[in-house]
This record gives sequence, structure tokens and C-alpha cells, in this order.
Amino acid sequence: MTGFLGALADAWAEIRVHKLRVLLSLIGIAVSVAALTGVVAISEYQRQFQAEQSDRWGGRVATVVVGVASDDGSPVDFDAFDERFTRVSERFEFTHTARIVQGIFVPVQLPDGVADVTARALDPAYSQIHREKLLEGRFLQESDAEALAPAVVITEPLWDRMGRTPLAEHPTLSLTGSVGGTYQVVGVVPRQGFGDEELRVDMLFDAYRARVEALPADAWPQYEVWLGADQVDEIAPVLAMDLRAGLPQGLTVSVSRSDWAAQPGAMDAQATFEMITGGIAAVILGLGALSLINIQLVAMRQRVREIGVRRAFGASSGRIFFAVFLESLVATTVAGLVGIAVVVAVLRSDWVVTSLFYGIQDIPPFPLRAAFVGLAASIIVGAVAGFIPALVALRVKVIDAIRF
Repeated sequence: MTGFLGALADAWAEIRVHKLRVLLSLIGIAVSVAALTGVVAISEYQRQFQAEQSDRWGGRVATVVVGVASDDGSPVDFDAFDERFTRVSERFEFTHTARIVQGIFVPVQLPDGVADVTARALDPAYSQIHREKLLEGRFLQESDAEALAPAVVITEPLWDRMGRTPLAEHPTLSLTGSVGGTYQVVGVVPRQGFGDEELRVDMLFDAYRARVEALPADAWPQYEVWLGADQVDEIAPVLAMDLRAGLPQGLTVSVSRSDWAAQPGAMDAQATFEMITGGIAAVILGLGALSLINIQLVAMRQRVREIGVRRAFGASSGRIFFAVFLESLVATTVAGLVGIAVVVAVLRSDWVVTSLFYGIQDIPPFPLRAAFVGLAASIIVGAVAGFIPALVALRVKVIDAIRF
């Protein structure tokens, strides 16, 4: 232990003496370790971002979609099936279920005239299942069905057409036709990407159903159930059997998963992304390591007299080896820590993450895996970059100090 600590002290002393050379040689290592750490960290943020985007489209893990259709394409008595599903869901004690009716069009009075706008009738649990992120306001609640002016959530393009009135001023939307009336706008869904100009109104299923005699023939009703990932494989087949038991002739019930985890190759794409970006960072780190080895070998030729004098004063081969070896190892470890610290400081800023991944909702903490990978890489590079010059130092003899 004493010998090791002595070699460590010698290495630190050499770093202080040759700090300019060490600084120049380690800038590349610090940048490379920062790049590798950043790639791993960004990969984790990318995983979270993709999961959230997938949740908004297909539901959280694990979302089961239940649909009913007639074999001959005739209209389905959705009210009767709704009673059946309610009984079954109560028996299973589901906590997150949502009725969703799409394919609806409602006439909306806009400042420039009446326009047919796409509408959806939803249950409040839809926002939790699909991780809805609003630009302004809130999502629908059960109590909104009892309001004199039922609540609606609209898309940002429709909000623009309305004049973008602040929600604090309680803007209203006038609908005509069978669902005619005044509705209060309580939330705004942001544009989902460049060129998104969809005009859409989301209203409570109960509020919509109370205003129409029956669902439109071309509407697309379905149920979504959010289950635990460890339960879905057991519950989904039983749920399908219970819903099909005693079903009238000519009707078909489909039960399937819509979340991203059930899609084939979903994890492979993320693994491929991480492998490619990690490979690029590893190449950068390897180039930095080669540069450091070259600098260390050149510097070793200039330190022949110093090492020879040490050997003359009784320094053992092991002491010389570990002094040179630890010099590189300590320096690259410090450089790696500096690079990791820079990446942590940058990526812990929420505005940086939200700029890289627009729309991310739950920003995860800085992944420790990224820091460990960066630190391990810096140690490995230091060990490799120090081992070769240390072997060269072992070949230096006392006579070489006189020769040089």
C-alpha cells in the first residue's frame, strides 16, 4: 500500500510539473468522455420521449382496446354493448377505462362562418391512458357533464380560428345541429407537429350521448382499458371470453393491445439507435486515446534523463512502472470527471432537454448509467494510454541518463 501511494504521489507530482502538456493532451479525452456520456444520457431521454409519444398514440403500457362490429356491416347497438362492458369491467374491478367514439362531425360556429369539425366523445380516463399534454387549461372531468355549459377541449388550430382568446376569460364554442348549444373551452391540445391544422373538438361521452338519439352509423366506438404490464397476458383472454359469452349472433368482439410495448421491434429500434450513437462516441473516444498514447510516448523520450536519474537513486522497476501508469490513469480520470460534470450541468437544464425533445412531459433525472459509462471509459483509456508508455519506461537504464 505504501508503494502504491508513493507511486500515486509521484504521478500527481508529474502531472503538476507537466500540467501544460497534460492539459493539452487531455482536452480531447475530456471532450470524448463528455460525448460518450452525453450519447448515453440522450439515449435515455430519447427512450422516455419515444415512450411518451407512443403513449399518446397507443396508450400506456399496457392498454387493451375492445371493439365490437357486426359481421354484415350493419349498425351495432352500442348502448346494449355498453351495459355488457360495464358489468364485465365492474367484475374485473378495472380502475382506468375509457369509452371513445371517433368519426363524429359537428357544426361549429366560427367568426368566418359555420364549419364541420371533427369531434371525439371521450371519458376523462382517456387523458391518463394517453398521457395527454395540453397547451393551455385542463382536460375533461366527470363533473363537466353536469355543467350548464358542458366543457370541451379543442385543438390549437381551432383555437387560432376562434381568435386565441385566453382561457382565463372563459371562451365558449357554439355548436349547431343535434348537439347544438354553448360549450365552455377548458383546454387546448397543442399542434402535434409541423403542418398540423386539424380542427377538432373533444367532449365528454356522457354529454354527447345525452344530446343524440343514437351514435352516427359511421362512428367508430371502442373501449380502452389500462392494465398492469404483468396482468395483461392473463386478463385480456379472459376479458375477451366474458364479452363474447352470450353475444347476439352476427357480432364480433375484438380485444387487442395498442401500446408500443406490444408492437414487434419496438425495443429493437431503440437498441439500434443507442448502438449507432454509442459506436460513434466510442470511435471518438478511441481517437482521443490514440492521440494521448502518441503524446505520452513522445513525452517519454524527453523524460529519459529523469527516469534514469530515478533508477540511479534506487527506484525499483515497479515504482517506475506504476508512476508512469498512474500518471496517465489519474489524468484521464480527472479529465473524464470534468467531461461528465459538464454534460450533467448541461442536461440537467430542463430547457435544454425540452429543446432537444419538444413535447417531453416527464423529464427523467440524469441517468447514472451515463455517468458510470463515461467514468469507466475514462479509466479504461487511462489504463491503456498509460500501460504502453510505462513499458517503455521500464527499458530506461541508468546509463541512458548520461547519454541524454
